[in-house]
Amino acid sequence: MSNEKKPSNWQQAIEGEWHGLPSLFEADGTHVGYNKVSRASEHENGRTTYWMNTQFDATGPLNDRFEIGSPFRFGVIDSDMDRIYTGPDFFGSGRPYGLLVDSNYFSPGWNVNLRTMNHVVPDLGMQVYSSQLFEGDTLVGVFNGLYVVTHDHDTNPTTQKRVTAFLEQEKVNGKRPFNLPVKHAGKFTGRFEVYNDKQELVGHNDVVIHHNPLNLLHSEQTIEISGVVNASWKTMRTRNGNHHQYHGPDMYGNGMSYGRYLYSVRHVYGEAFKLWSRETQIDEDYTFVCAWQFMQSQKEKYTTFGVLRWEEGDLKLGANYVD
Repeated sequence: MSNEKKPSNWQQAIEGEWHGLPSLFEADGTHVGYNKVSRASEHENGRTTYWMNTQFDATGPLNDRFEIGSPFRFGVIDSDMDRIYTGPDFFGSGRPYGLLVDSNYFSPGWNVNLRTMNHVVPDLGMQVYSSQLFEGDTLVGVFNGLYVVTHDHDTNPTTQKRVTAFLEQEKVNGKRPFNLPVKHAGKFTGRFEVYNDKQELVGHNDVVIHHNPLNLLHSEQTIEISGVVNASWKTMRTRNGNHHQYHGPDMYGNGMSYGRYLYSVRHVYGEAFKLWSRETQIDEDYTFVCAWQFMQSQKEKYTTFGVLRWEEGDLKLGANYVD
């Protein structure tokens, strides 16, 4: 039972029924199918209940593993500090930061620990979702995809058609690979909300990433941040399939992409400071929805999130000719 009669801010933000077709990936990034999902978190008479209906369409052992348990229905202790999941389908908790929740919980039926991140983006009319699935510290798979919300899906044919069209689009886009502009220089710009380790909104960061392709697989980037965090980091990025690396001089690290989603860890040279990130390419215009967590001395310092939009500059890799 909720300790509060009033629903939390996050609970109010996710009112309605959410519809998505998350993609399912094996640990190496291989796309193996989809999971059609309808879900809602409902607060009634002081109790919060989360329900979720799933339908998998996948191949291989992960399909057998995850096609169990639906429909899900489990209790939630709701608050602005922690959302605690009380089973029977999921046990654990989620940590809200405004319109983003970072959750860690366990599914007995699936036998996985999940790190799930849900980010509601009102400007884009969507929720950006992902779950990294673990046995202990070993990654065994990834779910990710976009959701849209409805309030009259059961009764409104127009709404039903809109959701059907969105799910069809997700089936096309879900397995597209994450990528950066390959031939053009330019910059990504955006404003991120910044929350401290007590989940308090403490301000904003203005983010600019200057992007300069060196060849089809290498690029040089400079990240400039001003606001709550003030920093400038330069690094060379490489990509080999869905494997990404950051080669300094200011940041070193790596990442892996699962379709449109790139998960990375970057260490700042000479400091006890690193950046964990989930970056989602939501369209062919290189619009990225980002969640960045800054870690100081191995502890959470800031959780930040926002949208980066691409501004195209000069063509760096045009056609080559030999006279």
